[in-house]
Amino acid sequence: MIYQGTLSKMQTEFGNPIQYYLVFENSFLNINQLLGKDIEIEFQGYQCLNCGKAKKIFRQGFCYDCFMSSPAVGDWIMKPELSTAHLDIEDRDLAYEKRVQLQPHVVYLALSSEVKVGVTRKTQVPTRWIDQGAVQAIPIVEVPNRYLAGITEVALKNHFADKTNWQKMLKNEVPNMDLISERNKVLDWLPNEVKDYFPKEEKIIQLDFPVLQYPKKVTSLNLDKTPNFTGKLSGIKGQYLLFEDGTVFNVRTYEGYVVKMSL
Repeated sequence: MIYQGTLSKMQTEFGNPIQYYLVFENSFLNINQLLGKDIEIEFQGYQCLNCGKAKKIFRQGFCYDCFMSSPAVGDWIMKPELSTAHLDIEDRDLAYEKRVQLQPHVVYLALSSEVKVGVTRKTQVPTRWIDQGAVQAIPIVEVPNRYLAGITEVALKNHFADKTNWQKMLKNEVPNMDLISERNKVLDWLPNEVKDYFPKEEKIIQLDFPVLQYPKKVTSLNLDKTPNFTGKLSGIKGQYLLFEDGTVFNVRTYEGYVVKMSL
């Protein structure tokens, strides 16, 4: 069978294990069903996820012009502490920024390669943790806007990592940590503005990924350098496809790339 279309990040469904879907314009594919089977991926071109034009992708599925102008990729996305919608100050599009920034956000600890701190909109729980390849996660605080979540994350970066080591995550080299005891340490480190939002107890969320075999070494598939690749799928974790030969393919990196997949 052949599936063809523009890549966007895999859609997920929380379950035991997590279910993964590639969604194209006219079809979708449940990736879990392909475990243990050969897949051919062929790069065919570009299509910007914002303007839809066949222009080279710059970052995050956007062509250069859209990346420099769209409110969906403003600096406050990667650095929530730069959010200003709560002050009525526009970055690129105040109406868009109010819609996204002025809603409940969760600051959390996740265990993917080590314990890391992160921020996500409440509506993105547990999707955000799945996308990071976290095997466990626990909320720290839920706050009413992105700015408060951002300053909380900045304060906790002094004590926890804020990035995932993707190679360790994919090899499942995860330390044995107690997230509840790690969370119990943070109250004194929180900014005063958010201390009232700290609940005494939270439950750990466990995440189970569909992986038959974890790689010992990993090599990233680069579609620009290797426009045609065939391999046997051995797992899915985070936004990565894992292949039997140790090749890993980060679907999110190649958002906006038009591909043909032959099964």
